Amino acid sequence: MQQFPVVTAVIIVFAILILSSAIRILREYERGVIFRLGRLIGNGGVKGPGLIFLIPVVDKMVKVSLRIVVMDVPPQDIITRDNVSVKVNAVVYFRVVEAQKAIIGVENYLVATSQLSQTTLRSVLGQSELDDLLSQRDKINQKLQQIIDAHTEPWGIKVSNVEVKQIDLPQEMQRAMAKQAEAERERRSKVIAAEGEFQASQRLSDAAKILAEQPSALTLRYLQTLREIATENNSTTIFPVPIDLLKPFLKDMGQKALEQLPK
Repeated sequence: MQQFPVVTAVIIVFAILILSSAIRILREYERGVIFRLGRLIGNGGVKGPGLIFLIPVVDKMVKVSLRIVVMDVPPQDIITRDNVSVKVNAVVYFRVVEAQKAIIGVENYLVATSQLSQTTLRSVLGQSELDDLLSQRDKINQKLQQIIDAHTEPWGIKVSNVEVKQIDLPQEMQRAMAKQAEAERERRSKVIAAEGEFQASQRLSDAAKILAEQPSALTLRYLQTLREIATENNSTTIFPVPIDLLKPFLKDMGQKALEQLPK
């Protein structure tokens, strides 16, 4: 009488263990690659999402996530084509598009993608010059993405984007670039100053031509300068007045005096 409950309990526990190993639930972004006695089952061996039933002991399932993986590429020591030593790191965005290839085609697709990204980064940037690394980063990112994606396609992996994050330059190169930038700014400053002087000289030349054609304008300008000096300074200032400036006024005064004489 006492053995019956014990046997029943053992059977119930055994049934629970079998059911727990036979039932799997996969999320929307997960897929299961099913191996039956070491071989893929029909239809590619991929199931999910939802409720999955497995034959205990016979079936084995490998779970694969289809979400985008963001992988950091460790800093790599690179010598550019113009013999500059730099340290560059990057980030790779990829996801699994064919779960069975990601499991069967490569032992560990995460490690394989990381190693491939490192070697490709060193190869591509080593063929570029430093100026291209700093000014044409979008072009280099696109080239890296195309190369890595072509190599990972047999593994069922799609590389969507590759971004070069940071380029660390040696201290000597940083100082050289700072001097170059300072020299460039000084050159632009001198060019702007020279252009300003050139434009000012053109304006002065035009003004001199106008004053030469209109003597009265020169007289007015002279008188205006005297008024400005008298306004700014409280001291008495004596200016010699050229006789040429007074000739128009003397001529007018002489004509008026002749007109007033009795005929």
